[in-house]
Amino acid sequence: MSNGQGNTLWIYPDCELPPAGDSLLKGHESVIVLNLGGNEANISLTLYFTDREPVKDIKVKIGGERVRCLRLDNPDDLEGFIIPRELQYALKVESDTPVVVQYGRLDTRQDNMAFYTTMGFSE
Repeated sequence: MSNGQGNTLWIYPDCELPPAGDSLLKGHESVIVLNLGGNEANISLTLYFTDREPVKDIKVKIGGERVRCLRLDNPDDLEGFIIPRELQYALKVESDTPVVVQYGRLDTRQDNMAFYTTMGFSE
């Protein structure tokens, strides 16, 4: 950790992109990256699956002293990669400078939609 303001490795072992659903708020996952430093952060994402090879080295840049929400249902945020819905996977986020990363999932399969966030493992 760098002065208590982030880490360079974040791991989220329980990801699963929910169906979009029919409500106004669409089911999705997101990763929010906060870069408190003055320099741009170069981020690399790796996705791990149960029955297929990992998808490695998806590149993302976060400006210095900026926050960015990566919608995991949006291929534009993932260099064109499409995450299959309703398939369990794990996510590794690596950065060349300390960042803070939060994962969130909105599941709208029920009328009482569920939204949760977690910080994940980091070092």
